[in-house]
Amino acid sequence: MVESTQQLVNSAQILVVEDEMEIRELISILLLRQGHKVQQAASAIEALEILKKTNIDLIVLDWMLPNLSGIDFLRNLQLKNKASVLMLTAKSEAQDIITGLESGADDYVTKPFEPGVFIARVKALLRRTKDTSVAKDTLDLGDLHINLSTYEVKIAGEPLHLTPSEFKIMASMGLNQGKVLTRDQLIEVVQGEGIAVTGRTIDTHVFGLRKKLGTCSDLIETIRGIGYRVVYK
Repeated sequence: MVESTQQLVNSAQILVVEDEMEIRELISILLLRQGHKVQQAASAIEALEILKKTNIDLIVLDWMLPNLSGIDFLRNLQLKNKASVLMLTAKSEAQDIITGLESGADDYVTKPFEPGVFIARVKALLRRTKDTSVAKDTLDLGDLHINLSTYEVKIAGEPLHLTPSEFKIMASMGLNQGKVLTRDQLIEVVQGEGIAVTGRTIDTHVFGLRKKLGTCSDLIETIRGIGYRVVYK
C-alpha cells in the first residue's frame, strides 16, 4: 500500500497557478522535491491554455489572480481530466473558505502556510484521486463498512441501522474522504420532495450519526463554521 501510494505521488502532474513569482517558485520547489512533475502559470488564462494541452492531476490555485480570479476560474472551468484543486490563498475568513469549496475546490489552505501541512494536503488529494478513479460499490473505513448498492452499514461485522438521511450524509462524506463538505452541500444531499432541510438539521443528523457510530465516531471531523468531513488514516 505504501509503495503504490508513493508511485502515485511520484507520477503526479501538478499545475501551480500563482501570480507572485517567489511564492510560485517556492511551491514548485516543494512539489519537485516530492517527485512531482510541475508546470507553472502566472494567471488563470495561462493555466487554461496549459490545461488544453496537458492532463493535470492536481491544480494548486491562488484566489487573487490578474484578469480572472481563482474563484471565477473554478466556476467556469470544465476539467475533462478531473484534476483535483487545492486553493492556496491569503483569504482566510470562514466565508472565503466556504466560497472556495462551494465553487469547486477540493481543499483549502491559507497563506502563510506550513510546508509540511501543504505537502500532506497534496498527498491526501492525490490518494483520494486514485481511490475514486474506479467506481466502488462499497466503502471500507477501518471497522466501518458501507455497501452503496444495498444500503447496508456494518461496524466490525455488526449491522448498523441508519435513517435514510444519515446514510446519505455518511455515504457522501465517505465517497469524498478527506474533502470538507459544507452544510449547504450536505443539505443538497438530503433535500427531497416535502423535506425541509437547514444547516441545523444537518448538525442534528451528524450528531445522531456520531452516537450510532460509537468507536468509529472519530471518523467524522467538524470543520468549525463550515461543515464536516470523513478522515480515515
